[in-house]
Amino acid sequence: MKKNKYLIIVFCALWALGSCSDDFIDVKNKEVLTESSFWQTEAHALQALTSAYAALHSSSGSKWAFFEEMYTAMAYKGDDMINNTAEIYGRSIANFTNTTDESGPFNIWSAAYAGIGRANQILQQVPEMEAISQSAKDEIIAEAKFLRAYFYFWLVTGFENVPLVTTFEVDPANLFPSQATAAEIWAQIEKDLTEAEPNMALEHSGEWRGRATQGSAKALLGKAYLFQEKWAQAEAKLAEVVAMDYALLENYEDNFNGRAENGSESVFEIQFTGDRSNGNDERQVFNFEVSPYAFGGWELFYPSQWLVDEMKTDLDGGGNISERVYASIFFDDPGSEMYSRGADADIAYSDVAADLNHPKYFKKYAFNEDTNFYNGTNIAVIRFADVLLMYAEALNENNKTTEAIVEVNKVRERGGAAPLGAMTQSELRTQIRHHERPVELSMEFGIRWFDLYRWQRGSTATESAKATLENHGKPFAENFQDKHILFPIPLQEININENLNQNPGW
Repeated sequence: MKKNKYLIIVFCALWALGSCSDDFIDVKNKEVLTESSFWQTEAHALQALTSAYAALHSSSGSKWAFFEEMYTAMAYKGDDMINNTAEIYGRSIANFTNTTDESGPFNIWSAAYAGIGRANQILQQVPEMEAISQSAKDEIIAEAKFLRAYFYFWLVTGFENVPLVTTFEVDPANLFPSQATAAEIWAQIEKDLTEAEPNMALEHSGEWRGRATQGSAKALLGKAYLFQEKWAQAEAKLAEVVAMDYALLENYEDNFNGRAENGSESVFEIQFTGDRSNGNDERQVFNFEVSPYAFGGWELFYPSQWLVDEMKTDLDGGGNISERVYASIFFDDPGSEMYSRGADADIAYSDVAADLNHPKYFKKYAFNEDTNFYNGTNIAVIRFADVLLMYAEALNENNKTTEAIVEVNKVRERGGAAPLGAMTQSELRTQIRHHERPVELSMEFGIRWFDLYRWQRGSTATESAKATLENHGKPFAENFQDKHILFPIPLQEININENLNQNPGW
């Protein structure tokens, strides 16, 4: 949310002011916000909401924690990428050698509960505010519920067995909750999104563009149904999103270069501005981390060989590699080019091949029009293309394979790939899982690994994540054990909360 003039306020607890024995020196400090002085105006409520959104970046708002801890933990187990083994960030996650004190999962946990805590405080305080209209209250409350649901989505898919906290607690006796079942967490996610959806705006304009909308809630609820294999509910809810005013961008790469932020394909994205004024640092570092050394980047990770090979089969009607592939990866091919800062034209792979440290790179988010690698390009969480593919998956599982192919072909057509012909249900299931989704959505935030997670956890055509990783040549897949389907409950949390039990195998 690009509301820079609002403070990002971290609400951990509001301590009561001490009193003095002499009344004449007991003067309130009007520069210090307290629980009684803060929750007064709509601006205060929106500042609190901004704080809840800020947890999407990390519990502290750090651009480094967001990428090098949270993103790597969510992405590095997937078969679509390999990490640069010379870099320490997320290396043990990628190698399946992490322990219970790994910092990546801890940062996901802490960011999620920071966001949940801030949302809970909004849900307790805003209904009691008098100087704010009911419609404004309803919208702010709805967005807080959406955010709480999204943070719980992180937790239930990453850890499964987590505490369910729906109130803002300051009593130390209530700060050490036990874990709920995954079913209870999913039920809360569904409840929050169902309640939030009707009160959320269809769109936001101006400085508030980028806040979650009714379409965001519908799409996340459809995704929650999909993860639980509630195929009928998923189909119905995702159909509602398809019927809304979303549209695929004409140019696939505009989803990642900052030219179409919060545009027609955006259902929900994490907002960055690049602003560094007044002590702010609202940048993200994907461009720096993903770009090759030869282009001044850090090349923290690369597309896997399996992904590159799969992308090479994504062809247009003339048998040529599709546009979406050239916009996704930089590889040894006559048509492959990489963005170059300050140059009039992109640079062909053949022109820099001798200078490259690795034979293949991701191109998504490597774009930057200025000379500053650290930029304010937003990070997509749910794109309309993802919605169409999830909708197609639900249709197919509901024995509507022909209808599902129509939805898949919408995505393929935009990406420059030839349409699919007739397929069986089983054939299309494999096509969606191991071609359409990774080719369209590779390396995008929190998608590929959690697809592999849900297909192992599900009851319909269950497939082993380990077998998929091995079949797709994932480095160190031999280290993968059953326990790796989940993150361990962070050791830091186990140490301070005796009511927590460690996940199996850890």
